[in-house]
Amino acid sequence: MGSYPIAMEKNRLEAFSDGVIAILITIMVLELKVPHGADWAALRPMLPLFLSYLLSFVFLGIYWNNHHHMLQSADRVNGAILWANLHLLFWLSLVPFATNWLGESHPAPLPAALYGVILLCAGMAYTVLQQCIIRLHGPDSRLASAVGADWKGKLSLLCYALAIGLAFVRIEIAEALYVTVALMWLVPDRRIEQQFDR
Repeated sequence: MGSYPIAMEKNRLEAFSDGVIAILITIMVLELKVPHGADWAALRPMLPLFLSYLLSFVFLGIYWNNHHHMLQSADRVNGAILWANLHLLFWLSLVPFATNWLGESHPAPLPAALYGVILLCAGMAYTVLQQCIIRLHGPDSRLASAVGADWKGKLSLLCYALAIGLAFVRIEIAEALYVTVALMWLVPDRRIEQQFDR
């Protein structure tokens, strides 16, 4: 394997990541099969799958939005960032599988826990990517200033970890924690935008 230059343009990384996330959303929506019937009763069995799709769509949208903002704060990327980005995309690529299993088997604890494992690993991978960008651009960079102690990110990881265990106790609590994290991030996070405004 060849060595990487110290720094590279970020355009291809952004375009590739956008394409992967778009494909993942497409895969998820294709799992929503047409019901056998033409009344409201025919839709009822699909409700768990639709709700898991909706939650996962929101999560992928949050990752896409925050990933975009994070890369806007970067001037360049290096090999570590490329691999960290692939690591994040790997975990996100498992979201359609977990979404479908969660919706099809509801309310079963193992699919709900696995959904949380994937979200937890994606969250940790995002944190690793964030730290790689900060390491390249320095502790005084826009991203480092915007993120700070990143209590929101740490709280999200804690909620995922709790939800994984609670899925085997009360699945409703685990699902509520997933929704809570989504709602926390659904409100636009303007930390990076504020750095640009300054």
